[in-house]
Amino acid sequence: MSSSPFETPPESVDCVVIGAGVVGLAVARALALAGREVIVVEAAEGIGTETSSRNSEVIHAGIYYPKGSLMARTCVEGRHLLYAYCAEHGVPHLNCGKLIVATNEAESEKLTEIKGRAEANGVEGMRLLGAAEAMAMEPNLHCTAALLSPRTGIVDSHSYMLALQGDAEGRGAMFAFHSPVKRGRVVEGGVEIEVGGAEPMKLRCRLVVNSAGLHAPGLAQKIAGLPSDRIPPAYYAKGNYFTLAGRSPFSRLIYPVPVPGGLGVHITVDLGGQAKFGPDVEWIPNIDYTVDPHRADKFYAAVRRYWPDLKDGALQPGYAGIRPKIVPQGAPAQDFTIQGPADHGVTGLINLFGIESPGLTASLALAERVRDIAAA
Repeated sequence: MSSSPFETPPESVDCVVIGAGVVGLAVARALALAGREVIVVEAAEGIGTETSSRNSEVIHAGIYYPKGSLMARTCVEGRHLLYAYCAEHGVPHLNCGKLIVATNEAESEKLTEIKGRAEANGVEGMRLLGAAEAMAMEPNLHCTAALLSPRTGIVDSHSYMLALQGDAEGRGAMFAFHSPVKRGRVVEGGVEIEVGGAEPMKLRCRLVVNSAGLHAPGLAQKIAGLPSDRIPPAYYAKGNYFTLAGRSPFSRLIYPVPVPGGLGVHITVDLGGQAKFGPDVEWIPNIDYTVDPHRADKFYAAVRRYWPDLKDGALQPGYAGIRPKIVPQGAPAQDFTIQGPADHGVTGLINLFGIESPGLTASLALAERVRDIAAA
């Protein structure tokens, strides 16, 4: 008797989205709204359990990304879409604004460059501020100059994901949790996948969207018939966060001038007025969400450059997230990768690779692109 995992005839379905993070949810919603039959399979017990719930919950303006990059375009488009979506669906959010702060003359000069890049990307309202004007806006701040981003904000990411799930389910999408994808293979007219869990399934899909986040490259490797040279390696850049007891000393988000690999240790505020600091950048070989309390030592030094009044012992370990990188430490910055049949030659397969920050902000715009590729 054959031991092939595909021995049992599979059930034919239209679309399967693998991964119920924020981008997978947005994709499922977009496909369902387009009239497609959608099943979302997720290895975890619920929506958004990894990268989508381990970030700063910032609505990014689109400032830092190279002009013309997919990151830049989908961040700016996605920001407009996200603010409108949150308002329409009652998702808690706040357009609080952000200050990018310089603490020496060399950093002050970089602010003009950052402003130019932001404007090239279509970011509205960017304004250079002198030290006195910036510190009048935020009295606890210390800086030599600042750049105001009035379109940056914050969002309750879980409420947003629940709204996306509700929209998708309202148009007939179905969700299967505790349902890891074990393997797949390219077949005529689509992709067959084997799904594990308590109720294993074999599905013959007209369309598979690999939106597995950190696990997307590994999942692609499990699909027999997908050219291996089209699958990027996975690298993990961990970001640790520390929290501050009491209310935030700032009403806006405060970011330093960016550092290689990330945006520096910044202060974000949640919708309850609590402050969190981070993320830093820690390259790691395997997925690990443990926060080392000793990393706070470097946080104090970084934060005191723009908030000198931070007291010893004020920072507590919070949580960690991991950026799903597809380039190694020291390599040029990656872009989002949406890889469709025109890229890898497989009918009915769309891979999403390297969807790190600003993936939450860009989620609705990314979903529109996936929907359009699927319809082509």
